[in-house]
Amino acid sequence: MMITNNPPVLNDTAILNIARDVLDIESTALSELKAQLDENFVHAVRTILSCKGRLVVSGMGKSGHIARKIAATFASTGTPSFFVHPGEASHGDLGMITEDDVMLALSNSGKSDELMAILPFLKRYGTRLIAMTGDSTSPMAKLADVHLLVKVNKEACPMNLAPTASTTAALALGDALAVALLKLHGFNEEDFARSHPGGALGKRLLTYVRDVMRTGDEIPSVVLGSSLTTALLEISRKRMGMTAVVDETQKVLGILTDGDVRRLFEKDVDVRTLVIDDAMHRAPHTISPDALAVSAVQLLDTHHINQVLVTDEQGVLLGALNVHDLFAAKVM
Repeated sequence: MMITNNPPVLNDTAILNIARDVLDIESTALSELKAQLDENFVHAVRTILSCKGRLVVSGMGKSGHIARKIAATFASTGTPSFFVHPGEASHGDLGMITEDDVMLALSNSGKSDELMAILPFLKRYGTRLIAMTGDSTSPMAKLADVHLLVKVNKEACPMNLAPTASTTAALALGDALAVALLKLHGFNEEDFARSHPGGALGKRLLTYVRDVMRTGDEIPSVVLGSSLTTALLEISRKRMGMTAVVDETQKVLGILTDGDVRRLFEKDVDVRTLVIDDAMHRAPHTISPDALAVSAVQLLDTHHINQVLVTDEQGVLLGALNVHDLFAAKVM
């Protein structure tokens, strides 16, 4: 669309003030929405919770864009959900919806022709309807099993025409529904990660220490009583910047890091005469192989270290990892 009138010239302050006014209007709309919440919200939540099928979300135009986002939020937080375009629904997609499903329909006016063309059929079929509109007297509100009022006094658009505050309020109410159901389902971080396996969060929440630790001959270790020279060679060979110190049963007794070695050289100590017992830390930080890899990240950050030993409950050495292993696994 070409704008034919002469637009005003605005300085930077005026542009910022426009943005602040928009945010003020939309934050006011959210505050008013919070005050409007009543038992209908609870009824909507329990209707979705008792659904034997899926939550079907629909809307036309800008409400359709919001509906898509709401459906995606529900689907990723433990409530099976999908979006149906109301125009397509009347041309065959209505067959995707069953009597076991719940329909969440969005329309600011509550009079969307496309939605009103399909909702009576769904109601006769037995599908329960939750309507989210800005008018409690609208046809959709009267048809619904549950009506959620999303009324705003003013759009952020200076002409009060473009859906702005109203769509923000609808999106926020959709989030409120999804989060309430998330908690009622007992949906946790691991559940979230399972539905996001390809993302960074999925890697962080589904990757365990046992998945990234080095094992077998890759673990740097020397037995108690070894010379410091032997320990230095082990650190050099295994390239982890440290070596574990163990007894004959592989129980961890200590650790020696390359930082410890540098500090010995700074003290002008003759390393050829030392044994590992004289230089090691006797209380090294350890972690279980069953811990999440992100817990290892937190351990390294908290104690400002670069490596950690992996042990069983008896303190027997099972593996080792360092920051490079965690970077490679994309959990830090």
